[in-house]
Amino acid sequence: MRVATKLAAVASGAALVMTISACGSVGGADASGGASAAADGAPAGSLPHVQPDPEAVKLLPADLQKGGSITMAADLHYPPTSFLAEDNKTPIGYNVDIAHLLGEKLGLEVEVKNVTWDGVIPGIASRRYDFTATNMSPTPERLKVLNMITYWSAGSSLVVAKGNPLKLSLADQSLCGKKIAVMTGSTQQETYVPEISKTCQTNGAEAVDAVVLPNVQGALTQLASKRIDGVFSDTSQMGWAAKQQPQAFELVSPQYKKKEGDDIVALGVAKDSPLAPALHAAMQSLMAGPAYKAALEKWGLGTGAIPTSELLK
Repeated sequence: MRVATKLAAVASGAALVMTISACGSVGGADASGGASAAADGAPAGSLPHVQPDPEAVKLLPADLQKGGSITMAADLHYPPTSFLAEDNKTPIGYNVDIAHLLGEKLGLEVEVKNVTWDGVIPGIASRRYDFTATNMSPTPERLKVLNMITYWSAGSSLVVAKGNPLKLSLADQSLCGKKIAVMTGSTQQETYVPEISKTCQTNGAEAVDAVVLPNVQGALTQLASKRIDGVFSDTSQMGWAAKQQPQAFELVSPQYKKKEGDDIVALGVAKDSPLAPALHAAMQSLMAGPAYKAALEKWGLGTGAIPTSELLK
């Protein structure tokens, strides 16, 4: 649908964000400036065909080795990795495709459940859902309740109003004292903003005024209506927003430079889940074929490919 380009009113900001979250296709460059992402909502079946891997299947619990279904929990408000198609019902995105491809490797159906971000880990830990693919960093806190399986490399970026009127950057102290939205339970909320704020305060400036919100759509609505100064989240989401609405939003370069570690993210399963070895083997097998990179490229995330998967306990 068409969206007004003037964003003075909250209503027009909300309409803009609806377009970002519900659009079924995107043309032009991807979030990293590469080739166009074929974000057409096509199912994983549109990717290179995947056959069950007998060695991975052998690692499944006995009751699943002859078929069945498992559930993948994800907050479907994070394009282009996990969101809803134009019908507002069908889960699509890179993480959704990966979940279904893993199911094909294991000879299982995968049912995607729409779960709020802060409900995903409790749902997995309580065995209500079998696993999650939600761009989670494998932090020590999460590894206390989850086993995690690395599957691609993401980054963190800042989106601001077009033209970056406040000249904000993640590479200096310009975020000090500014209202910056982060998502509930995200690494940006729990780790990166506190790191930035500590630097601000060490140098005599105000801490970042973190505005914690449940999802990216709500954050972009507030940015469009000038209630906040920027949105700090995964590069995939921020790049998607900027490319979908270049007249409204701008992706700030460079990405956030972490103090240590990398930007690897991981699937999550319950601690000591019998599914963990099978999912890990399926991921390794998937990475050895063309479907893994094809799924990343489909959503403009090709630079996030990693060569091997690791099971973290």
